[in-house]
Amino acid sequence: MSTLAYDGTALLGRQLRRMRNNPGLLILTQTMPVTMLLFFSFVLGSALAMPGAEYRSYLVPGLLVATAANGLMTGMFQAAQDTHRGVTDRLRSLPISRAAVPLGQAVADLAVTAAGTVPFLLAGLAVGWRVEGSALGAVGAAGLLLMFRFATTWAGILLGLLTRNEEAAGQLGGATFVLPLLSNAYIPTDGMTGWLRTAAEWNPVSAVATALRDLFGNAPVPDGAAWPVAHPVAGSLAWCAVLLAVCVPLAVRRYAGTPAARTDARPR
Repeated sequence: MSTLAYDGTALLGRQLRRMRNNPGLLILTQTMPVTMLLFFSFVLGSALAMPGAEYRSYLVPGLLVATAANGLMTGMFQAAQDTHRGVTDRLRSLPISRAAVPLGQAVADLAVTAAGTVPFLLAGLAVGWRVEGSALGAVGAAGLLLMFRFATTWAGILLGLLTRNEEAAGQLGGATFVLPLLSNAYIPTDGMTGWLRTAAEWNPVSAVATALRDLFGNAPVPDGAAWPVAHPVAGSLAWCAVLLAVCVPLAVRRYAGTPAARTDARPR
């Protein structure tokens, strides 16, 4: 086994134990998407032009992508917390691969996200959502969703290493909720003004949400949209490739050379 794979597996175990030791946060992150699904379906959904069942079919893929985009927030907070508390410096002093620590964090987050998607999909089925496309399309949608989560987690890790302060990362992470709001995750972009619609359709969340709706067979690709939404699968893959190509090497380089903000705390 290569050094990166061996060290990454060890750091993956550390991240999973870290999540296990904080069950309250884990439960909150797993139940929040279901709560949002019920709220949007039965409260806000009644104010939209779409009938209830049609809106829920539109909403479930959008909420899946909005939840995946939260990898930006979780990746940022965990990386900033480790740096701020001196854990990063102590890990850097060990004879391990420099990419193993951020890789272990990203893979652990991906595993937890995959597990948490199951109860959300069951809740979606309970409120009337169905996979109306092929089984192959549904598998492709699941793979694309996890790829997007993996890419946003790496972006969050990079931002957390740049921030180096868990309080600042927590405040900045709250701003990431704007990303799904400025997209087609919850409502179509057809009714938006020109410049706002353009900004929403170039949002990566819009491309991935449209791709999931297309692959699940829940909604057709809208006409006259910007390129990432008009070609949602290709647009989603392009966004994921750009995020990974930029954030992975920069995060590894930053991890290898960034001193902690303080070093008087013990590692967790």
